[in-house]
Amino acid sequence: MIHSNGSWKDFPLGEICENLDSKRIPITKAKRDSGSIPYYGASGIVDYVADYLFDEDLLLVSEDGANLLARTYPIAFSINGKTWVNNHAHVLRFKNHDSQRFVEYYLNSISLEPYVSGMAQPKLNQKKLNSIPVPFPSLPEQQRIVAILDDTFERIDAAIANTEKNLANARELFESYLNDVFSQRGEGWEECPLEELSEKITKGSSPKWQGVAYVDEPGILFITSENVGSGKMLYNKTKYVDESFNDKDSKSILCKGDVLTNIVGASIGRTAVFDRDDLSNINQAVCMIRCIKDKLSNRYLSYLLNSPYFIRFLHDNEIDNARANLSLTFFRELMIPIPSLEVQEELVSKMDAMSEECVTLESLYRRKLQALAELKQSILQKVFAGELTAGTNQEALVN
Repeated sequence: MIHSNGSWKDFPLGEICENLDSKRIPITKAKRDSGSIPYYGASGIVDYVADYLFDEDLLLVSEDGANLLARTYPIAFSINGKTWVNNHAHVLRFKNHDSQRFVEYYLNSISLEPYVSGMAQPKLNQKKLNSIPVPFPSLPEQQRIVAILDDTFERIDAAIANTEKNLANARELFESYLNDVFSQRGEGWEECPLEELSEKITKGSSPKWQGVAYVDEPGILFITSENVGSGKMLYNKTKYVDESFNDKDSKSILCKGDVLTNIVGASIGRTAVFDRDDLSNINQAVCMIRCIKDKLSNRYLSYLLNSPYFIRFLHDNEIDNARANLSLTFFRELMIPIPSLEVQEELVSKMDAMSEECVTLESLYRRKLQALAELKQSILQKVFAGELTAGTNQEALVN
Protein backbone atom coordinates (compact mmCIF):
# COMPACT_ATOMS: atom_id res chain seq x y z
CA MET A 1 0.00 0.00 0.00
CA ILE A 2 1.25 3.50 -0.82
CA HIS A 3 1.68 5.80 2.18
CA SER A 4 0.10 9.25 2.15
CA ASN A 5 3.58 10.65 1.60
CA GLY A 6 3.53 9.08 -1.88
CA SER A 7 6.94 7.42 -1.79
CA TRP A 8 6.40 5.22 1.27
CA LYS A 9 5.18 1.63 1.05
CA ASP A 10 3.80 -0.55 3.85
CA PHE A 11 5.59 -3.84 4.48
CA PRO A 12 4.87 -6.45 7.15
CA LEU A 13 7.58 -6.15 9.80
CA GLY A 14 8.58 -9.78 9.19
CA GLU A 15 9.64 -8.87 5.62
CA ILE A 16 12.08 -6.11 6.58
CA CYS A 17 13.99 -7.83 9.39
CA GLU A 18 15.20 -11.21 10.57
CA ASN A 19 13.72 -12.67 13.75
CA LEU A 20 16.29 -14.24 16.08
CA ASP A 21 13.90 -15.41 18.81
CA SER A 22 15.10 -19.01 18.45
CA LYS A 23 18.53 -17.94 19.75
CA ARG A 24 17.17 -16.57 23.04
CA ILE A 25 17.88 -18.49 26.25
CA PRO A 26 16.22 -17.59 29.57
CA ILE A 27 18.21 -18.27 32.75
CA THR A 28 16.64 -18.37 36.19
CA LYS A 29 18.22 -15.98 38.68
CA ALA A 30 19.61 -18.88 40.73
CA LYS A 31 21.52 -20.18 37.70
CA ARG A 32 22.93 -16.88 36.41
CA ASP A 33 26.66 -16.29 36.75
CA SER A 34 27.16 -12.66 37.74
CA GLY A 35 29.21 -10.53 35.34
CA SER A 36 29.25 -7.31 33.33
CA ILE A 37 27.15 -8.32 30.30
CA PRO A 38 23.58 -6.92 30.19
CA TYR A 39 20.79 -9.49 30.55
CA TYR A 40 17.66 -8.12 28.85
CA GLY A 41 13.99 -8.76 29.47
CA ALA A 42 10.74 -7.25 28.16
CA SER A 43 11.45 -3.66 29.22
CA GLY A 44 15.25 -3.42 29.43
CA ILE A 45 18.15 -4.68 31.52
CA VAL A 46 17.11 -6.95 34.40
CA ASP A 47 20.55 -8.24 35.45
CA TYR A 48 24.21 -8.59 34.43
CA VAL A 49 25.72 -11.98 33.54
CA ALA A 50 29.10 -13.48 32.67
CA ASP A 51 28.36 -14.78 29.15
CA TYR A 52 26.58 -13.53 26.01
CA LEU A 53 24.34 -14.73 23.18
CA PHE A 54 24.59 -11.75 20.82
CA ASP A 55 27.31 -9.30 19.82
CA GLU A 56 25.76 -6.89 17.29
CA ASP A 57 23.20 -4.13 16.78
CA LEU A 58 19.70 -5.50 17.39
CA LEU A 59 16.18 -4.28 18.11
CA LEU A 60 14.31 -5.77 21.06
CA VAL A 61 10.50 -5.65 21.22
CA SER A 62 8.52 -6.55 24.35
CA GLU A 63 6.82 -9.92 23.99
CA ASP A 64 4.68 -9.86 27.11
CA GLY A 65 3.73 -7.79 30.14
CA ALA A 66 1.33 -4.99 31.06
CA ASN A 67 3.62 -2.39 29.43
CA LEU A 68 2.50 -3.59 25.98
CA LEU A 69 -0.77 -1.76 26.66
CA ALA A 70 0.17 0.72 29.39
CA ARG A 71 3.24 2.00 27.51
CA THR A 72 4.95 3.33 30.62
CA TYR A 73 8.27 2.44 28.98
CA PRO A 74 9.23 2.08 25.30
CA ILE A 75 8.27 -1.36 23.96
CA ALA A 76 11.00 -1.26 21.29
CA PHE A 77 14.62 -0.47 22.15
CA SER A 78 17.98 -0.90 20.43
CA ILE A 79 20.87 -2.83 21.96
CA ASN A 80 24.45 -3.34 20.81
CA GLY A 81 27.60 -5.20 21.77
CA LYS A 82 27.70 -8.32 23.91
CA THR A 83 24.25 -9.07 25.35
CA TRP A 84 22.03 -11.87 26.64
CA VAL A 85 18.27 -11.80 25.99
CA ASN A 86 15.61 -13.88 27.74
CA ASN A 87 12.32 -15.06 26.22
CA HIS A 88 10.32 -11.96 27.21
CA ALA A 89 11.67 -9.80 24.35
CA HIS A 90 11.65 -10.47 20.61
CA VAL A 91 15.06 -10.09 18.94
CA LEU A 92 15.14 -8.44 15.49
CA ARG A 93 18.10 -8.00 13.14
CA PHE A 94 18.02 -5.37 10.34
CA LYS A 95 20.23 -4.91 7.31
CA ASN A 96 21.35 -1.50 8.52
CA HIS A 97 21.23 0.53 11.71
CA ASP A 98 19.13 3.38 10.26
CA SER A 99 16.31 0.98 9.32
CA GLN A 100 16.50 -0.49 12.81
CA ARG A 101 16.20 2.93 14.44
CA PHE A 102 13.41 3.94 12.03
CA VAL A 103 11.36 0.87 13.00
CA GLU A 104 12.16 1.44 16.69
CA TYR A 105 10.67 4.94 16.47
CA TYR A 106 7.68 3.65 14.52
CA LEU A 107 6.78 0.82 16.92
CA ASN A 108 6.99 3.24 19.84
CA SER A 109 4.56 5.59 18.08
CA ILE A 110 1.66 3.19 17.49
CA SER A 111 -0.82 1.28 19.65
CA LEU A 112 -0.13 -2.44 19.70
CA GLU A 113 -3.55 -3.31 21.11
CA PRO A 114 -4.79 -4.84 17.79
CA TYR A 115 -1.85 -7.27 17.85
CA VAL A 116 -1.81 -8.15 21.57
CA SER A 117 -3.66 -11.18 22.93
CA GLY A 118 -4.80 -11.50 26.54
CA MET A 119 -5.69 -8.56 28.76
CA ALA A 120 -4.73 -10.04 32.16
CA GLN A 121 -1.42 -11.30 30.73
CA PRO A 122 -0.84 -9.27 27.53
CA LYS A 123 1.30 -11.04 24.93
CA LEU A 124 2.60 -10.07 21.49
CA ASN A 125 3.47 -13.35 19.80
CA GLN A 126 5.91 -13.67 16.93
CA LYS A 127 3.25 -14.18 14.26
CA LYS A 128 1.40 -11.00 15.28
CA LEU A 129 4.64 -9.05 15.57
CA ASN A 130 5.70 -10.06 12.06
CA SER A 131 2.31 -8.99 10.68
CA ILE A 132 2.53 -5.37 11.85
CA PRO A 133 2.54 -3.13 8.75
CA VAL A 134 5.42 -0.65 8.73
CA PRO A 135 5.38 2.40 6.40
CA PHE A 136 8.83 2.17 4.85
CA PRO A 137 10.43 5.01 2.83
CA SER A 138 13.72 4.86 0.91
CA LEU A 139 16.92 4.44 2.91
CA PRO A 140 18.01 8.10 2.42
CA GLU A 141 14.59 9.22 3.74
CA GLN A 142 14.90 6.84 6.71
CA GLN A 143 18.33 8.30 7.48
CA ARG A 144 17.01 11.87 7.29
CA ILE A 145 14.05 11.12 9.56
CA VAL A 146 16.15 9.22 12.10
CA ALA A 147 18.73 12.03 12.22
CA ILE A 148 16.05 14.65 12.91
CA LEU A 149 14.29 12.49 15.52
CA ASP A 150 17.59 11.64 17.23
CA ASP A 151 18.49 15.30 17.53
CA THR A 152 14.99 16.38 18.61
CA PHE A 153 14.60 13.59 21.17
CA GLU A 154 18.09 14.24 22.55
CA ARG A 155 17.02 17.79 23.39
CA ILE A 156 13.70 16.63 24.86
CA ASP A 157 15.49 13.98 26.93
CA ALA A 158 17.85 16.67 28.23
CA ALA A 159 14.84 18.76 29.25
CA ILE A 160 13.30 15.69 30.95
CA ALA A 161 16.51 14.98 32.87
CA ASN A 162 16.71 18.62 34.00
CA THR A 163 13.06 18.60 35.09
CA GLU A 164 13.52 15.32 37.01
CA LYS A 165 16.53 16.89 38.75
CA ASN A 166 14.44 19.93 39.69
CA LEU A 167 11.70 17.63 41.00
CA ALA A 168 14.22 15.78 43.18
CA ASN A 169 15.66 19.12 44.37
CA ALA A 170 12.20 20.30 45.45
CA ARG A 171 11.79 17.19 47.60
CA GLU A 172 15.30 17.52 49.02
CA LEU A 173 14.69 21.20 49.81
CA PHE A 174 11.75 20.36 52.06
CA GLU A 175 13.53 17.41 53.69
CA SER A 176 16.54 19.63 54.39
CA TYR A 177 14.25 22.26 55.90
CA LEU A 178 12.68 19.66 58.22
CA ASN A 179 16.11 18.50 59.35
CA ASP A 180 17.11 22.10 60.09
CA VAL A 181 13.95 22.71 62.14
CA PHE A 182 14.51 19.70 64.39
CA SER A 183 18.31 19.88 64.64
CA GLN A 184 18.76 23.63 65.28
CA ARG A 185 16.81 23.73 68.54
CA GLY A 186 16.33 27.04 70.23
CA GLU A 187 16.13 28.13 73.83
CA GLY A 188 13.61 26.31 75.98
CA TRP A 189 13.54 23.07 73.99
CA GLU A 190 13.33 19.86 75.99
CA GLU A 191 13.36 16.13 75.31
CA CYS A 192 10.56 14.01 76.74
CA PRO A 193 9.51 10.37 76.33
CA LEU A 194 6.61 10.22 73.90
CA GLU A 195 4.54 8.36 76.51
CA GLU A 196 4.56 11.48 78.75
CA LEU A 197 3.18 13.55 75.87
CA SER A 198 0.45 11.13 74.82
CA GLU A 199 -2.92 9.98 76.08
CA LYS A 200 -2.53 6.66 74.33
CA ILE A 201 0.04 4.74 72.25
CA THR A 202 -1.26 1.47 70.83
CA LYS A 203 -1.64 -0.59 67.70
CA GLY A 204 -4.43 -2.60 66.11
CA SER A 205 -4.87 -6.25 65.32
CA SER A 206 -5.83 -8.51 62.45
CA PRO A 207 -9.50 -9.26 61.65
CA LYS A 208 -8.43 -12.87 61.25
CA TRP A 209 -7.13 -12.93 64.84
CA GLN A 210 -10.43 -11.51 66.04
CA GLY A 211 -12.57 -13.80 63.90
CA VAL A 212 -14.07 -10.82 62.07
CA ALA A 213 -14.80 -10.68 58.33
CA TYR A 214 -14.04 -7.96 55.80
CA VAL A 215 -17.20 -6.34 54.43
CA ASP A 216 -18.25 -3.90 51.75
CA GLU A 217 -18.79 -0.29 52.77
CA PRO A 218 -20.41 0.67 55.13
CA GLY A 219 -18.69 -0.92 58.08
CA ILE A 220 -15.64 -0.08 60.14
CA LEU A 221 -13.05 1.78 58.03
CA PHE A 222 -9.97 -0.39 58.52
CA ILE A 223 -6.71 1.52 58.22
CA THR A 224 -3.56 -0.37 57.19
CA SER A 225 -0.01 0.82 56.53
CA GLU A 226 -1.03 1.24 52.88
CA ASN A 227 -3.30 4.11 53.94
CA VAL A 228 -0.64 6.00 55.93
CA GLY A 229 1.44 8.21 53.65
CA SER A 230 4.21 10.68 54.44
CA GLY A 231 2.28 13.60 55.89
CA LYS A 232 -1.11 12.62 54.46
CA MET A 233 -3.62 9.81 54.59
CA LEU A 234 -4.12 7.75 51.43
CA TYR A 235 -7.64 6.49 50.76
CA ASN A 236 -7.39 5.21 47.19
CA LYS A 237 -7.44 1.63 48.55
CA THR A 238 -9.74 1.24 51.53
CA LYS A 239 -10.91 -1.80 53.47
CA TYR A 240 -13.87 -2.26 55.80
CA VAL A 241 -14.54 -4.80 58.54
CA ASP A 242 -17.66 -5.88 60.36
CA GLU A 243 -18.74 -3.51 63.14
CA SER A 244 -18.10 -6.23 65.72
CA PHE A 245 -14.36 -5.55 65.27
CA ASN A 246 -14.60 -2.42 67.45
CA ASP A 247 -16.14 -4.47 70.25
CA LYS A 248 -13.31 -6.99 70.08
CA ASP A 249 -10.48 -4.43 69.72
CA SER A 250 -11.76 -1.22 71.30
CA LYS A 251 -8.31 0.05 72.37
CA SER A 252 -7.42 1.14 68.81
CA ILE A 253 -10.66 2.85 67.74
CA LEU A 254 -9.52 6.03 66.00
CA CYS A 255 -10.45 9.64 66.65
CA LYS A 256 -9.94 12.46 64.18
CA GLY A 257 -6.53 14.01 64.92
CA ASP A 258 -4.78 10.80 66.01
CA VAL A 259 -1.22 10.45 64.69
CA LEU A 260 -0.69 7.21 62.77
CA THR A 261 2.76 5.82 62.02
CA ASN A 262 3.73 2.60 60.25
CA ILE A 263 5.66 0.15 62.39
CA VAL A 264 6.10 -2.88 60.08
CA GLY A 265 7.92 -3.38 56.78
CA ALA A 266 9.52 -1.02 54.29
CA SER A 267 7.17 1.89 55.14
CA ILE A 268 8.29 2.10 58.80
CA GLY A 269 8.15 5.72 59.99
CA ARG A 270 5.68 6.93 57.36
CA THR A 271 3.40 9.14 59.45
CA ALA A 272 0.15 11.08 58.97
CA VAL A 273 -2.63 12.65 61.02
CA PHE A 274 -5.95 10.79 60.73
CA ASP A 275 -8.38 13.30 59.22
CA ARG A 276 -11.80 11.61 59.03
CA ASP A 277 -14.81 11.29 61.30
CA ASP A 278 -15.60 7.72 60.14
CA LEU A 279 -15.89 4.94 62.69
CA SER A 280 -12.41 3.49 62.16
CA ASN A 281 -9.78 1.11 63.47
CA ILE A 282 -6.24 0.05 62.55
CA ASN A 283 -4.35 -3.16 61.95
CA GLN A 284 -1.22 -4.47 63.65
CA ALA A 285 1.15 -2.67 61.24
CA VAL A 286 0.00 0.80 62.37
CA CYS A 287 0.75 2.56 65.65
CA MET A 288 -1.76 5.13 66.90
CA ILE A 289 -0.52 8.05 69.03
CA ARG A 290 -3.10 10.30 70.69
CA CYS A 291 -1.28 13.46 71.77
CA ILE A 292 -2.02 15.35 74.97
CA LYS A 293 -3.27 18.52 73.30
CA ASP A 294 -1.74 21.05 75.67
CA LYS A 295 1.68 19.39 75.47
CA LEU A 296 2.20 18.08 71.94
CA SER A 297 0.81 19.22 68.58
CA ASN A 298 -0.22 16.26 66.43
CA ARG A 299 0.94 18.07 63.28
CA TYR A 300 4.31 18.84 64.90
CA LEU A 301 4.74 15.14 65.76
CA SER A 302 3.82 14.11 62.22
CA TYR A 303 6.42 16.45 60.72
CA LEU A 304 9.00 15.27 63.25
CA LEU A 305 8.52 11.56 62.53
CA ASN A 306 8.55 12.20 58.76
CA SER A 307 11.84 14.12 58.90
CA PRO A 308 14.77 12.27 57.28
CA TYR A 309 16.72 12.25 60.56
CA PHE A 310 13.91 10.52 62.46
CA ILE A 311 13.14 8.13 59.59
CA ARG A 312 16.78 6.97 59.68
CA PHE A 313 16.64 6.70 63.48
CA LEU A 314 13.50 4.57 63.31
CA HIS A 315 15.01 2.24 60.71
CA ASP A 316 18.19 1.95 62.77
CA ASN A 317 16.09 0.62 65.66
CA GLU A 318 14.07 -1.94 63.71
CA ILE A 319 13.71 -5.47 65.07
CA ASP A 320 13.91 -7.91 62.17
CA ASN A 321 11.97 -11.02 63.16
CA ALA A 322 11.41 -12.22 59.57
CA ARG A 323 9.95 -8.76 58.83
CA ALA A 324 11.25 -5.42 60.11
CA ASN A 325 9.13 -3.90 62.88
CA LEU A 326 9.13 -1.46 65.78
CA SER A 327 7.59 -2.19 69.17
CA LEU A 328 5.12 -0.09 71.15
CA THR A 329 7.69 0.02 73.94
CA PHE A 330 10.13 1.69 71.55
CA PHE A 331 7.59 4.42 70.76
CA ARG A 332 6.60 4.92 74.38
CA GLU A 333 10.24 5.45 75.33
CA LEU A 334 11.08 7.51 72.22
CA MET A 335 12.62 10.85 73.24
CA ILE A 336 10.85 13.72 71.48
CA PRO A 337 12.49 17.16 71.12
CA ILE A 338 9.85 19.79 71.88
CA PRO A 339 9.63 23.53 72.43
CA SER A 340 6.57 25.15 73.99
CA LEU A 341 3.19 24.42 72.41
CA GLU A 342 3.09 27.99 71.05
CA VAL A 343 6.45 27.50 69.30
CA GLN A 344 5.32 24.09 68.02
CA GLU A 345 2.31 25.71 66.36
CA GLU A 346 4.46 28.48 64.88
CA LEU A 347 6.82 25.87 63.43
CA VAL A 348 3.88 23.88 62.04
CA SER A 349 2.62 27.03 60.25
CA LYS A 350 6.06 27.57 58.71
CA MET A 351 6.40 23.92 57.73
CA ASP A 352 2.91 23.99 56.19
CA ALA A 353 3.88 26.99 54.08
CA MET A 354 7.14 25.37 52.96
CA SER A 355 5.35 22.09 52.23
CA GLU A 356 2.71 23.88 50.15
CA GLU A 357 5.40 25.68 48.16
CA CYS A 358 7.26 22.42 47.50
CA VAL A 359 4.03 20.62 46.51
CA THR A 360 3.31 23.43 44.02
CA LEU A 361 6.80 23.08 42.55
CA GLU A 362 6.51 19.29 42.36
CA SER A 363 3.14 19.59 40.62
CA LEU A 364 4.63 22.04 38.12
CA TYR A 365 7.56 19.73 37.35
CA ARG A 366 5.29 16.67 37.02
CA ARG A 367 3.06 18.55 34.56
CA LYS A 368 6.15 19.51 32.59
CA LEU A 369 7.32 15.88 32.50
CA GLN A 370 3.88 14.83 31.27
CA ALA A 371 3.95 17.55 28.59
CA LEU A 372 7.41 16.45 27.41
CA ALA A 373 6.28 12.82 27.18
CA GLU A 374 3.22 13.91 25.19
CA LEU A 375 5.43 16.05 22.96
CA LYS A 376 7.52 13.00 22.08
CA GLN A 377 4.42 11.04 21.12
CA SER A 378 3.03 13.96 19.13
CA ILE A 379 6.26 14.28 17.15
CA LEU A 380 6.28 10.57 16.34
CA GLN A 381 2.68 10.74 15.15
CA LYS A 382 3.48 13.72 12.91
CA VAL A 383 6.46 11.94 11.39
CA PHE A 384 4.63 8.73 10.56
CA ALA A 385 1.60 10.62 9.27
CA GLY A 386 3.92 11.96 6.56
CA GLU A 387 4.11 15.51 7.98
CA LEU A 388 7.93 15.55 8.06
CA THR A 389 8.73 16.96 4.63
CA ALA A 390 12.16 17.77 3.24
CA GLY A 391 11.95 21.33 4.55
CA THR A 392 10.78 20.45 8.06
CA ASN A 393 13.17 21.37 10.86
CA GLN A 394 13.22 20.46 14.53
CA GLU A 395 11.65 23.74 15.65
CA ALA A 396 8.66 23.17 13.37
CA LEU A 397 8.16 19.71 14.85
CA VAL A 398 8.32 20.91 18.44
CA ASN A 399 5.95 23.85 17.91
